[in-house]
Parts: sequence; structure tokens; C-alpha cells
Amino acid sequence: MPSNQTPLGALPARFRKERLLIVGCGDIGLRLARLARPNVRLIALTSNPNRTFELKSQGITAITGDLDHARTLSRLSGLCTRLVHLAPPPGQGAEDWRTRNLIHTLLKRSPPVHCVYASTSGVYGDCSGDWVSETRALNPITERAKRRVHAEALMRFFVNLLIGSPTSPRLTTLRVPGIYALNREQGTPEGRLKRGTPVLDAKSDVYTNHIQADDLARACWLALWRGPNNRAINTSDDSHMKMAEYMDWAADRFGVARPPRISLEAALEVMNPMQLSFMQESRRLVNIRLKNELKLKLLYPTIKEGLSVPKDS
Repeated sequence: MPSNQTPLGALPARFRKERLLIVGCGDIGLRLARLARPNVRLIALTSNPNRTFELKSQGITAITGDLDHARTLSRLSGLCTRLVHLAPPPGQGAEDWRTRNLIHTLLKRSPPVHCVYASTSGVYGDCSGDWVSETRALNPITERAKRRVHAEALMRFFVNLLIGSPTSPRLTTLRVPGIYALNREQGTPEGRLKRGTPVLDAKSDVYTNHIQADDLARACWLALWRGPNNRAINTSDDSHMKMAEYMDWAADRFGVARPPRISLEAALEVMNPMQLSFMQESRRLVNIRLKNELKLKLLYPTIKEGLSVPKDS
């Protein structure tokens, strides 16, 4: 049986297999599962019992539980040797009680040896187009980003609480920008372009950052084995385009009209808070740690490669 000292149990080495728990097994979780399937036993937490068959068909053992209700998570205690936390925070407030509930459960018995938490690059806030490394002070503007800062702090608390114990886990935090893929639901700007959603004029335009979904899944997998402890890593490709430039290129790529330009003042009048949040923050992510520490070789170095491949690839 697994124990605090031997999380894989006392079986001979040839029978031991790491147990990877994916919390938040949506599109990225399923891509990660396809990478991990030959090497580990896969487990996923789902709040939807109807997904059990879908997950099983992907070689994943489904555990039903709801991060909003700690009492439903008891089966996760001592269950995994490695964890990838992809679940989003709640939809309101400045705190992430979902991550808090998860941590309380993991602390009960045999915590995982390595945790990967997928955060957001929004934790940096607006950087006025500056180059941003992981050492930059966090300055979240939106409540959504503040919830991610809180989740990052909770995950650090979790690993720091166990420092010095035989089961002290490691933590790697991935700070993720906009995720895209041709084979991902709403994974391209085509729908937005067809709706004629405007972009900012040259005076107000902002830099955007991106990562292709398969590259993000590969980063999660590598972080489980190579990620330094208590380390944040910007998980972004090499694209450094302003939003209007990107949207113009995408419009040409999908054969639709280029979007109209408006001022920031006009955008404040006609756009919802979610749209505005992406238009009021400008930064260029430095991805040196991603390449040097995780040793990730991007399949899609820029968004142009990622959106130029055939849809059925």
C-alpha cells in the first residue's frame, strides 16, 4: 500500500506506475492525457457524472467531485503521485476557494510529489507593453486575475507547509496567456471577426501573448518532471504582435473582413468588461525559462504557424 515514505507502495519497481491526477480535465487536460497515457495511470476529477464514459474512453479513471464542495473530494486524498491543476477559480470574488478545498483534501494523506498549477499571465496586470519576466511584481487588475494570484499563493502555502517532511511536494506554476488551436472550441478569432468586433486604434493598441493548446499540454507534462520547485514559468510562444496586427492577419487567414478600429474611449462605451480586460493590459512575455528549464521546443513558435496548419491535422 502507498505510504508517506513510499507513495508508489512497496511493489517491485517493474509494477510501479505513477498516478497522475488532472483537476479540470477539459481540452488541455485531454491533450495532456494523450501525452501521458503510455507512462502513467491517469485519473481525472469531474463534477459531471455524465463525463465518466468519455474520460474512460480516453484511458482515464474518473473521480466525481465538486471543487466548490470540499466534502465531495475525499476520494482524492492520497490518490495521486503527481497533480496538474487546470481548474478555473470561481466566477466572482478575489479568492479561489476551489483551490483551497483541493489543498485541504491533499493534505490529509500522502500528497503528490510534484504539482503543476496553470495560472494566467493576467497576474502581471498592465505593463505598458514592457517585456515581462517571471520576477516582475504581480499587479492584478481584474478580479479574475486576483483570484489567480490567490490560487498561486495557496499552492505555495501547500508546498511550503510540508517543507522538510518526507513527502514535501514540489510546485511549478505556469503563467498562461491566450490559448488557441484550430481544433479547440472557440480556439480561433474567426467567430469574433465574423461578428465584426472592433479592435483598438494604433494609439491605444496593446500587445497580446499566445500559446497553442498542444504546446501548453506539452509544457504541463514537462513541468511534472523537469519543473523547478516553487518556480513560475511564463508559458508563451514567441509571438509578439499587437492585437490589431494579429486580428488583421487572422482576418486574412480566414478570408473575412478586417475588424474596424476604435479608440479606447469608444471601447469603454460599447464593450463588456471581459473584452475590455484584454484591451487594457499590454505586455510581452519573456519565455526563457520555458525553453531553458522545461526544455520545451515549441511545435508552433508563433501564432502564424499554429493557425496555418490544416484544420484536420
